[in-house]
Amino acid sequence: MSTIRLPNTASLRPDFIWGVSTSSFQIEGATREDGRGPSIWDIYCQSGTIKNHDTGDVACDHYHRHREDVALMKDLGVQAYRFSIAWPRILPQGRGAANEAGLSFYDRLVDELLAAGIEPWMCLYHWDLPQALEERGGWQNREMATWFADYAALVATRFGDRVKQFATLNEPSIFSLFSRSLGKRDRSSEDKLHRMIHHVNLAHGAAVDVVRANVAGASIGCIHNRQPCRPSSDGEADRAAAARLDIYWNSAFPDPQCRGAYPTQMRAAIEPHLEPGDLSRICRPVDWFGLNHYSPVYVKADADSMLGYDFGDKPAGVPLTPIDWPIDPKAFSDTLRSVHERYGLPIYVLENGYGNSDQPDVTGAVIDTGRMEFLRDYVDAMNAAASRGVDVRGYFVWSLLDNFEWDSGYSIRFGLTYVDYASLRRTPKSSFAWYAGLIKAGRP
Repeated sequence: MSTIRLPNTASLRPDFIWGVSTSSFQIEGATREDGRGPSIWDIYCQSGTIKNHDTGDVACDHYHRHREDVALMKDLGVQAYRFSIAWPRILPQGRGAANEAGLSFYDRLVDELLAAGIEPWMCLYHWDLPQALEERGGWQNREMATWFADYAALVATRFGDRVKQFATLNEPSIFSLFSRSLGKRDRSSEDKLHRMIHHVNLAHGAAVDVVRANVAGASIGCIHNRQPCRPSSDGEADRAAAARLDIYWNSAFPDPQCRGAYPTQMRAAIEPHLEPGDLSRICRPVDWFGLNHYSPVYVKADADSMLGYDFGDKPAGVPLTPIDWPIDPKAFSDTLRSVHERYGLPIYVLENGYGNSDQPDVTGAVIDTGRMEFLRDYVDAMNAAASRGVDVRGYFVWSLLDNFEWDSGYSIRFGLTYVDYASLRRTPKSSFAWYAGLIKAGRP
């Protein structure tokens, strides 16, 4: 048994939801099976840029092992599971003819979850854009809003009899700022970035309307990554850089989606892409705010970067995770409060977690004390926010499984469950039992 105390949950709602999250490309594998088309991440992996030349070809093999993974969730005791649909698995060309084999996989997954008493939370887009649409301009093409709406309609009509919780997009600020074709990988013009931001927002609004029209009792939101952007020094240039990044990272998507306007500082840049009625198309009624939060980021001025910033040094003495992310539970509590005050929506924390390079000990156990301490302190901070009136209704750990962590490949592990990538064997870590204990204790 773990000696790490459970956090204080006294201020959380009696109907508070405890869950776990994953995403399609990071766990499914089977990238060339049953008619699935390539995504932009399949193509990017082929470039050899990922650490250790890793790819998502097998990942955790969730495509073939989903029943085992649902059984893990049932043992864990979660009430909900947030996952994403692989757009190219059900629409290999991104549009046109649907792939029945891909749809059937998600039928099986949803049915398995419901049989286990776990509510499916379905995210439409977690970064794996069909390559066929990238070749038509991807998010640079305004037609993406229509293509995304058509895709959302397919998902809603197929699964809406069993799934009621839908997220349109996961972390639009991250895949716009740091996508494969923008941000630090390609100093593209700022105009391309602003075009992409606007088209992603249009796609969100279109998907909200489509899901609402096709799913009786649908509950809809978007998942935003929000991290405080702090200057690396007291210098004026670093303060300005941090303020500029804060606008793009934390406000460029939720402000137009939930408040009907872009942040003042970027309106002139969005204007060339704005058509009459666009803001009303974007700002559609949603039911909740999905929040992903890990840590603050420290920012320095960089005249050579597209947006005039880069990541800077962290202050001496700041506690860090093994992957050098700051540990700052108060920043989490403050972020919850700022979201509550600015957007006035119920909040579900849909990602929060701790990255490490966990390995089994000589007995085969994975003792991840740091992860348990991190989760304890962050849930304490969430409870503190709730005690001050923040309407937070759920918390989902990232992640159920160790998985493909984008540019880091398989070198970083966030899971409550250890995955041996050679054998694909799953081994619950100490944090798995600890979180199960928290869920059990936190239920009325």
